[in-house]
Amino acid sequence: MTRVIAVYALLVLLGGCSSGGSAPVAASSAPAPSPAATSASPSPSPPAEFTLAVAGDVHFTGRTAPLLRNPATAFGPITPTLQGADLALVNLETAVTERGTPEPKEFHFRAAATAYAAVKAAGVDAVSLANNHVLDYGRVGLFDTLDSASTAGMPVFGAGRDAASAYAPWVVTVRGVRVAVLGLSQIFTLAESWGARDDRPGVALSHDLNRVRAAVAAARAVADVVVVFNHWGQEGVNCPSKIQKDLTAVLIQAGADIILGAHAHVLQGAGWSGRTFVAYGMGNFVWYSSSRSTETGVLMLTVRGRSVVGWSLVPAVVSPTTGQPVPLTGDAGERLKARFAGLRGCAGLAAAPS
Repeated sequence: MTRVIAVYALLVLLGGCSSGGSAPVAASSAPAPSPAATSASPSPSPPAEFTLAVAGDVHFTGRTAPLLRNPATAFGPITPTLQGADLALVNLETAVTERGTPEPKEFHFRAAATAYAAVKAAGVDAVSLANNHVLDYGRVGLFDTLDSASTAGMPVFGAGRDAASAYAPWVVTVRGVRVAVLGLSQIFTLAESWGARDDRPGVALSHDLNRVRAAVAAARAVADVVVVFNHWGQEGVNCPSKIQKDLTAVLIQAGADIILGAHAHVLQGAGWSGRTFVAYGMGNFVWYSSSRSTETGVLMLTVRGRSVVGWSLVPAVVSPTTGQPVPLTGDAGERLKARFAGLRGCAGLAAAPS
């Protein structure tokens, strides 16, 4: 599994080194030491570096439901890629429940509690619940989703029993670096009834910008690196929408270092906005049926200090039989990597930080 030491931090939002003089030196006839010998302070250590793996939407229904018969192999051949990262994140696009009443919407996803065993076995360290399916079976289903995560020891973020817990970051120490991860949903379907409030469970929605700013600021206060994982974008469109870009600007101003996304069922561009790294959309990953695109992959980020200093895509395609992501090699893999890099243009992102 990944090399992390997990620390939970549920923060209530909107609340909120020695020196001494030198001893006198006795007179001496000995020769003065050379400058090299008088060097008292070692060179400062370089900032710690870690790898972050990010993938898109995961659920277990339709053709992917049978994968839970053996959770240890549910993610298939992409598993070593996730396991090899210091920290790995995905969006869990489902309620984890066998109860509840379907909400008034078109698509309903749910999975057995062994879904958490599957993501853990794949090397995933935490999952976002900030999406438009975690409440598919109402608050009963949400409570089951949260309870099953706790029982399984799987960290979740982006939804909770009230607004304070939904907007709170998951905080983890990775190679000595404290990383705070927030989840936000920008989906408007049923937002009025699904949004977490002070007295109501639900999803952390990005529509309340004051609360979003407060959440990022609270995360900034306790972490070296702040990551925001968004559920956003127009389905089937590779270029981010204006509201995605507007939210990105708010998150950057509030102090986010890395901004990630999923939901559009297609890949969207990745690159830098100033010194903040943005990956607008990672597409489907473990997916139940046909979709607007089968192109997917794992985004591998190298993080040093507060900055992404390098990235690459491990290209993959969603299997038409199992729904698992299968790594692409050779010319097919190179073509997908080139297409993904080319999406940076319409995303308005740069090839390097500035």
